[in-house]
Amino acid sequence: MVNVDPQTISIGGKKVSRLGFGSMRFTGRGIWGEPQDRDECIAVARRAVDLGVQFIDTADSYGPHVAEQILYEALHPYPDDVVIATKAGLTRNGPDVIDTDAGPKRLGPAAWPPVGRPEYLRQQVLMSMRRLGVDQIDLLQLHRVDPQVPLADQIGELKALQDEGKILEIGMSQCTVAQLDEARQIADIVSVQSRFNVIDRSAKDILDVCERDGLAFIPWAPVAQGGLAAAHQALDDIARAHQCTVGQVAIAWLLHVSPAMLPIPGTSRRTHLEENMAAADVQLTPEQIDELSAAAS
Repeated sequence: MVNVDPQTISIGGKKVSRLGFGSMRFTGRGIWGEPQDRDECIAVARRAVDLGVQFIDTADSYGPHVAEQILYEALHPYPDDVVIATKAGLTRNGPDVIDTDAGPKRLGPAAWPPVGRPEYLRQQVLMSMRRLGVDQIDLLQLHRVDPQVPLADQIGELKALQDEGKILEIGMSQCTVAQLDEARQIADIVSVQSRFNVIDRSAKDILDVCERDGLAFIPWAPVAQGGLAAAHQALDDIARAHQCTVGQVAIAWLLHVSPAMLPIPGTSRRTHLEENMAAADVQLTPEQIDELSAAAS
């Protein structure tokens, strides 16, 4: 549920600051295997909490399993005011990026097949609980809707796990408005995670529902996974005006544009983490917000 306080949002049963952290980069190339520097990832997680991060996003498919294990090593026992949110519903066929003769190739959905069978979701939730070292998951998000399985069965299993006390809150990821409406007939959905940034507003309809009904909206790829260089000139102009980076402007815009937003920029380096967190201090003017909002591709 979204609060009137512009600096915080309630999710996972706790009030948290509106700039979170995503742990997807706590893995190897292509979100596969061990990271290049595991100790640095552990240091990043700890520093994020020191800087005031209270919402940390992860998933069983990151690695797979690697990101959850690193968060356990870095932060367990978790501070009382920190929400650890994980996801289930995607399997892995291998790295998301492979090297070819023509250069790196992103496999995209081919590397992340959805599996929403109830027995699989239950197993993955139980395994995430073990890896994270918790008796209850603060927020469990259905990572993708499996088109081969009735949505009622997928959300129904998460609701059963919630009723058993294994999940506190339920969220969804990359769903349609129709799927969200159907899921809400079965369980209380408190959040939706979708790709959304300055140059990609394709999930605006979901954001509108979240704003209207008091759900948290968690934009993944908040800085377009490094693809902001091709964005509107307004980003560069505003960054120069504030003497900050384009990425910081992009994160600041998310925080300004909707009180439902809970961005989760991720990194595996402390220097980059410090840069991302400083975005919360970038105060955009109403004119700059409008200019960026009008720059959608």
